Amino acid sequence: MSVVISRSQRFLRRRAETWVGFGLLMPSILIFLVFFYIPAAFLIYISFFHWNIFTSQSAFVGFENFVILFHQPLFWQSLANSFYYAAVIVPVVTMLSLGLALLLRGGIRSRGGSALRSMVFLPHVTPVVATSIIWIWLFDPQFGLINAVLGFFHLPQPGWLGSTHWAMPAVMIFSLWHSLGLYTVLFLGALSTLPRSVMEAAQLDNAKSWYLFRRVIWPLVSPVTFFVVVLATINALQTFSQIYTLTGGPHGGAGGPAFATTTDSILIYQTAFIYQHFSLASAMSLILFILILVLTLLQKWIADKLVFYR
Repeated sequence: MSVVISRSQRFLRRRAETWVGFGLLMPSILIFLVFFYIPAAFLIYISFFHWNIFTSQSAFVGFENFVILFHQPLFWQSLANSFYYAAVIVPVVTMLSLGLALLLRGGIRSRGGSALRSMVFLPHVTPVVATSIIWIWLFDPQFGLINAVLGFFHLPQPGWLGSTHWAMPAVMIFSLWHSLGLYTVLFLGALSTLPRSVMEAAQLDNAKSWYLFRRVIWPLVSPVTFFVVVLATINALQTFSQIYTLTGGPHGGAGGPAFATTTDSILIYQTAFIYQHFSLASAMSLILFILILVLTLLQKWIADKLVFYR
């Protein structure tokens, strides 16, 4: 009899624990449901409809929204700008952050190591809107500090945000400054977990710095490198705040001049909230999601062949 009672008590205890766990998970599940899954499902829905936000009326149009986009030159230009931006930002920020992490690695354990790491990470936690105001002044062709320095060394002084050739490089410079700290901290975390015995053995063998990096450090930090590349790629293809705040001022509106910095995110925003074509904007968002998904899977396939997992 006591055995039956103990079994029923264990069953009741496990069921109670299950309900407690479910109750603890419910807030997170509801947040994801309300702010991610339902909006994502609605976005896919209206991508195949002609939807009027003012009357909430919709008419099924199939792939017509996608056909319209594929015949719009600005859509292809925005994709080209996005991939151009990502193709430059991703490798540059990955190499710079890894190099900076290697330089800072020796000084992290010193007295000022924590302060130095905080200074490196500070730009990333600074609001984009606030810092972009400073950078707009820095990029000013007449009174900006950058052109003043270039002029001092008798170098060409571009128009930066007012030039169709230099607007995107200006955005890239600001983005590198703003995001470098995040990826540097990620690499610092990876470097701090390197086995000391392996490093000491390599040093005892009088391994040169390049050989030590290529044969020891690089394979051990390759998982974090893969994570940084994927994260930087997704962030680059979704970049909005930097472009909107830097080019949304006196240079002809966000994405200017002459659509030189119009990326897919900027075009989605303008199509939805300026021109009120929410169905087209949803179709663009769905295309962007598919492109990022395919690119991430391709990166995962490459990483499976190159990444060394301990």
